[in-house]
Amino acid sequence: MTRKIPLFSLVLLIIAAIDSIRNLPASALFGSALIFFFIFSAIVFLVPTSLVAAELSATYPEKGGVYHWVNAAFGQKWAMLAIWLQWINTMVWYPTILSFIAGTAAYLANPELARNEGYLVVCILVVFWGITLVNLKGIHFSLRVNSICAMIGTVIPLILLIGLGAFWALSGKPLQIDVSTSTLIPPLSNSTNWISLIAIMASFLGMELAGVHVNDIRNPQRNFPRAILIASFFILVTMVLGSLAIAFVLPVDEINLVSGVIQVFSNFFEVFGIKHLTPVLTTMIVVGTIGSITNWLISPAKGLLHAAEFGFLPPFFRHKNKHGVASNVLIVQAILVTLFSSVFLLVPSVNGFYWFLTALSTELYMIMYILMFFAALYLHHRYVDRPKAFKIPGKHYGMWITSLLGLFGCTITIIVSFFPPDHVDIGTPLHYILMICGGNVLTITPVLFFFWYKKQKSAIK
Repeated sequence: MTRKIPLFSLVLLIIAAIDSIRNLPASALFGSALIFFFIFSAIVFLVPTSLVAAELSATYPEKGGVYHWVNAAFGQKWAMLAIWLQWINTMVWYPTILSFIAGTAAYLANPELARNEGYLVVCILVVFWGITLVNLKGIHFSLRVNSICAMIGTVIPLILLIGLGAFWALSGKPLQIDVSTSTLIPPLSNSTNWISLIAIMASFLGMELAGVHVNDIRNPQRNFPRAILIASFFILVTMVLGSLAIAFVLPVDEINLVSGVIQVFSNFFEVFGIKHLTPVLTTMIVVGTIGSITNWLISPAKGLLHAAEFGFLPPFFRHKNKHGVASNVLIVQAILVTLFSSVFLLVPSVNGFYWFLTALSTELYMIMYILMFFAALYLHHRYVDRPKAFKIPGKHYGMWITSLLGLFGCTITIIVSFFPPDHVDIGTPLHYILMICGGNVLTITPVLFFFWYKKQKSAIK
């Protein structure tokens, strides 16, 4: 009998995939305004995405993931576009989280290495190829790795960071940001404030990823919606408090996006006279972040495998190894990440590299979410009698309000992703816009080839 994923492991899988400590420095850049934007993002994105993913997974427990949801609503071509966007955005995103791992690990030897492009590229490739080999062992092996890493390197450091931040604030030490009623709601006419939305939205991406494992979950109709709601609450609280902890301690011009978390811990430990714990915590965070990539590595690959099985990709991509893993897809992923890492050479700073890939990845993912929300609306009205264990409260009104909020959040995020932040060296605004536009064309265009391939294949038959 196939082993099933229990509720606790599923919650950890979702938390580890989304609640990454590496997102916190980017959010901390925006000071007390981050509270407003986290709450705003939760209302227009995290909550709608969680509710829609939970209802779709409960409605279609036999087949999970965005490919099957969009396919049920609009057919195979739109489903292929959706799963491609989900997959290709992770190719863009991997170098950002991997550079965070490299920058954090640098504190074990020489913190200055975090600003060295050569060191970052080598570290990125070694770690990613290593994680790829782990995932080739199958979902249950990678799930064990994920659960252990999530507890050691994500949950514990997050709680510690929040606790130290609270102690710092309550003990009367100087705060680097002004937290008052006048600063909690930023001037909304200022485009710079809205740019912070990208970093915060990026913190919430991936809530639907666990849907591809629906057949491996114990009692999916009941446990998947519960896991999503529990994980969502935990993620929101820890993201807000963790970002504030960093903003309290580090001046904005000293925050490094690839090593900001360890900067804060190092400061904390130095003040409290326990600096010898820095290497221990650094190792824990590196381990936890590596574990968080596990779900991101295998879930989109599994979705792309489904698309290959429907004829959009050559037979090469349908191959599974003895553990049932889409091994060829994973290998291709590793090759593409190797190529994307060359983006380091096109931007004037490590922070610029990090921000550009975060913005591009977030934009691609938002387009996929737009397809998911439209699919949810369509399926909600088309399959009114289909049994489901979880429904969005409010019947038709609830689904419409939830989906429209999600669509609004996605649209706003796409718009502001074209504006470069003032405090990150990304080149001229025109250079940045050209990079974003070029990145979109480069990453989305291949899906046209897949449509052509399937059409040619059907014509031969």
